[in-house]
Amino acid sequence: LQRMLSIAVEVDKSPNCSSCKIADVIFPFILNIPLRSQREAFLNTMESQLLRCKLLELLFQHSCEMPTTLPLCLSKILYFLSHFSVLLQYQDETATWEQWDEMLQYLSLLLLSYQNVTLAFPLAEHLRSSLSDRMDLIIQKAKPKLQDGDDISQLDIQLNIEDCISQMQRVLGQPFPLQITEKLQMLR
Repeated sequence: LQRMLSIAVEVDKSPNCSSCKIADVIFPFILNIPLRSQREAFLNTMESQLLRCKLLELLFQHSCEMPTTLPLCLSKILYFLSHFSVLLQYQDETATWEQWDEMLQYLSLLLLSYQNVTLAFPLAEHLRSSLSDRMDLIIQKAKPKLQDGDDISQLDIQLNIEDCISQMQRVLGQPFPLQITEKLQMLR
């Protein structure tokens, strides 16, 4: 399945457009996966970094009370950090902190996938371009175009991390479980 999804993204003249269409179709199914381990297995084994970005973007847009209209960029990922909530379905009696832990894990995965789409090593660059255009861009050693929202500061990161911590303190209380603290440090 993952290979077929990856090929479906790549065969289109606009991988960005096809990944959006495929993500729109797959997203409702991800919301209905009852176990965290199954959701993580599906997302972690995705071959298409671009499709993974789109699915995770949809997941966080869905979890925000006030979704943003920004294109996917570092500013949007920071927005998700300080505005997401836990809305996934859980089949078992999962503790609230574990639900937050899962969303922080997905935020890290979104950030990593976004870096692979935009800033990664030469063969993975230009994932938003078609295969034929991508080869030309790599040969020309053209740098991928960054979004306007990719210019973020340390202060932006700190403020959004603090907003996230405040939100989690209201829900979880203090002190945070070690897994939450580690994920926040990793995101920072």
